[in-house]
Formats: sequence, C-alpha cells, structure tokens
Amino acid sequence: MSLRLTPYVVLDGETKEAIAFYEKALDAKVVFVQTFADMPANPDFPLPDEAKGRVAHASLKVGDSDLMFSDSFPGQSIPKGDHVTICIVSDDVEKSKRIFDALQDGGQVLMPLQETHFSPAYGNLKDKFGITFQIFTEGNQ
Repeated sequence: MSLRLTPYVVLDGETKEAIAFYEKALDAKVVFVQTFADMPANPDFPLPDEAKGRVAHASLKVGDSDLMFSDSFPGQSIPKGDHVTICIVSDDVEKSKRIFDALQDGGQVLMPLQETHFSPAYGNLKDKFGITFQIFTEGNQ
C-alpha cells in the first residue's frame, strides 16, 4: 500500500500558463493534462463554452515529486487559502475511506468520497483546522 501527499494548485483560468512556467522554471515534465471539454459529458450539467478550454486536472513531475493543478470553473470563486490544497494519494479504497472519515471529524465535507470516472474513491473536505484535503485513490478497484 502506498500513500503520498501532493500539493494541488487551483487557479482561475491560468493553469495552462502556470504549467508552461513551472515546466521551464523547475525543469518539470508534464505527465497529464485534461481540460473540462475532455471529460465525459454530463447531460444534467451542460458545459458552458467558457469552461471548455480550462484545465480540469493536470500533473507535473518535478524531480521525484508530483505537482497537480486545475482551473476553477468559470465564475466559481476560490476562497482565500484554497489556492493550494493537499491531495492525499492512496492505492487502497479502504485506506482512503479511513482517512476521509478521520479528517472529516469536526470539519466540512465539500464532496463526499465516491467513485468517479477518474478514481474508484475520490472526495474532498475541509478539516477542523480549515485545511482542504483531496482524497484520491489510484486504480480501478
């Protein structure tokens, strides 16, 4: 079982520019970039044109470390302190559930831990100290 903590940066439509900047400044390698338009369509929530080019998720390799990015959805404000969150990456659904349950004690669930198109167990929350965590489970368990 592996467990990693990864910084996750959320920007307001500037992620593509940030990727290019950090790729050069930190000699980073782009591992993955997905725009909102690249994600599976959801007929209940049609994607506005201004969102299509924004980055839904990106990952860079900086030396032995990972750095993740996304853009906010157009018109969605990013609360002060939420530009950088901590993404806890696990390869075990049960471990992700235990961590999520422990961190939500006294905190606020922002997205319940659930299966998504990109993870068998993903969710995010703000703990009782105001720190935002994303729980991301790798694999197709």
